[in-house]
Amino acid sequence: MNFKILKKSKISRARLGFLETGHGVVETPCLVPVATQAVIKTLDSREVEQTKSQILIANTFWLHLRPGEKVIEKAGKIHKFMNWKKPLMTDSSGFQVFSLGFGKDFGLTKFLGKGVENKKTIGVSRQPKSVKITKDGVFFRSPINGDELFIGPKESMQIQKKIGADIIFTFDECTPPLADYDYVKKSLERTHDWAKKSLKFRDPKQAIFGIVQGSEFKDLRIESAKFINSLGFDGFGIGGDLWRDKGGTNRVLDWVISELDEKKPRHMLGVGYLENIEDIIKSGIDLFDCTVPTHYARRGIAFTSEGRLDLTKTKFLKKNEPLDKNCVCNVCLNYKKDYISHLLKAGEITGMKLLTFHNLFYFNTFVEEIRNKIKKGEV
Repeated sequence: MNFKILKKSKISRARLGFLETGHGVVETPCLVPVATQAVIKTLDSREVEQTKSQILIANTFWLHLRPGEKVIEKAGKIHKFMNWKKPLMTDSSGFQVFSLGFGKDFGLTKFLGKGVENKKTIGVSRQPKSVKITKDGVFFRSPINGDELFIGPKESMQIQKKIGADIIFTFDECTPPLADYDYVKKSLERTHDWAKKSLKFRDPKQAIFGIVQGSEFKDLRIESAKFINSLGFDGFGIGGDLWRDKGGTNRVLDWVISELDEKKPRHMLGVGYLENIEDIIKSGIDLFDCTVPTHYARRGIAFTSEGRLDLTKTKFLKKNEPLDKNCVCNVCLNYKKDYISHLLKAGEITGMKLLTFHNLFYFNTFVEEIRNKIKKGEV
């Protein structure tokens, strides 16, 4: 992997660059759509490419469960398996330590969000109900059949090697937003130990990103950034529990970015609401993955220049007009709101497909426009 910075903004930390992999070049900053099970739901790989998507991220945990990394390896690894010719990332299963653990117990996302009281109820000795976290790794129960499985840094690296993505991530713990300082400090010790072990067991043919954790605690975030930076990773992931409120995520980035080697790419894990994208790019992020454009599409929501539109509402059956008059994607050029609304109300999967295509195209165009603004010195 080769990363080159082409231009740095004079008014923010934003920067233009390109990330060169064995499967092509990615212009940064860039959205990384989430292909959890080696697919963008409702689209085939050719269609995903037509949305201007440059790179995808697949989920190590779920691919390990189904179909299994051996099946993917036998098929010629993940690019051939899913017929995706562009670059690919895999995460490490670290997010599932949270989502299947404390996230499930408390009904939380990694964002605390509005209306949720920020009481630090998770202490250093507490364990989630369905997941057992140890110094060596994590015991899970398969959500598919209930079987017990263990994933630590060695196992995560072995699975990701067989899957064969261009860029992989270290095994870590994504901490819950209700964890207190002592819990996060102990978790960080594990994550840092797992980072060193991940380097030991990784395939040198794959680029590897180390993950910075530390929750909302400034000293722990800075400690983590300094430590991960010292290990010689090819790039950095910035993860953990964050905020949706304006400014929260950027505070964390301000603490972290200055401690990381500026010559290496920075990836924000699991962040990408439309209203946050320009802010995180201004903070110095090069890549970010997010399920928002695809997740919302499957629920009937389109992102447009008019704002978010809920196409499941009856009023759109009376709108014989393009989804977005300012968009030139295949959906907006060929289909109308009334038809898409009809499909959604009829439970037809094509309605979700059309919105998924449009939303990805819209998000990618939005980021493309930010790249142009950086070129012009406007961001």
